Amino acid sequence: MKKVFVTGATGLLGTNTIIKLLPYDYSVIALVRKKSSWVGEESENLRLIEGDLFSDISEHLQDVAAVIHIAAETGQNLLNYKYYKKTNYDAAVHLFSQAATAGVKKFLFVSTANTLGYGNSYGLGNELTPQLYPFTHSYYAQSKLEAENYLLQQSGETKVVIVNPTFMIGAYDRKPDSGKIIFWAWKKKIVFYPEGGKNFVHAEDVAEGIIKAVEHGRSGEKYLLANENLTYKEFFRKVNTITGQNPVMIPIPKPGLIILGLIGDGLRKLKIKTNLSSVNMKALRINNFYSNRKSVDELGIEYQPIDKAVEDAVRFFENKNKNNRLK
Repeated sequence: MKKVFVTGATGLLGTNTIIKLLPYDYSVIALVRKKSSWVGEESENLRLIEGDLFSDISEHLQDVAAVIHIAAETGQNLLNYKYYKKTNYDAAVHLFSQAATAGVKKFLFVSTANTLGYGNSYGLGNELTPQLYPFTHSYYAQSKLEAENYLLQQSGETKVVIVNPTFMIGAYDRKPDSGKIIFWAWKKKIVFYPEGGKNFVHAEDVAEGIIKAVEHGRSGEKYLLANENLTYKEFFRKVNTITGQNPVMIPIPKPGLIILGLIGDGLRKLKIKTNLSSVNMKALRINNFYSNRKSVDELGIEYQPIDKAVEDAVRFFENKNKNNRLK
């Protein structure tokens, strides 16, 4: 039985990854802030340890075959790069140093597709496409790219493999995080949508990709974990179909998003946290599309339809609300 150490265990991806690891005959040590945050089932092969990303975890890395580093600061409202750098870069450096000292064979870093250049319907972004604006000006994406570059330079006896997921949807999105996009359209009579689009992927498939990358990923390589390229209008229509709704769909004019971005820039200068910014509004106006060819060919991933991801997310949110009402 292989032993792995996982960070970010209670988030959308971390929970899905651990749930998939256990049936694969892995023994999992998971770093959590509070053990009570774990929403998956208990298992004799799962050990939760409390701490943060800067804790001394060296005693837990003995005989560990791989560290799977998922935890990250993904919020889009922080005002300064240093807040992203601390969690997304400094913590990765700290964890890798401990892993290398302990003789861990593989360090798998979960990054983001936005460190790579996006494409469009005529030419999709891939692992060799250089990062493009607006993500060259995104604190989040820049901190992830800085961590990628550091880890790839350190790859040696402890092999480094990087996975770059696109926009994940699925169950166990407790906050919710990426699942907020479902609430944008769910139970609404009018849905306003931006002109751009994203690549969407089931969180279960990203978890599967992580396991396959641990087992078969080549050292020093990046793997895009991606599936369906959809405009926001197409995605919201899927949400509406799955939830049995038929709201009025209204496009947000490009000038409207530009103005919102400028308002956000002004608020940020006043030290007011907001998701609005010219960078974030530009991201809503592009087709942020990617190819999954490398992960399919080299890792053998079989991706599920995004409809299944939406269905699983909706079912999770419904059950969560039902349980909250019963408390």
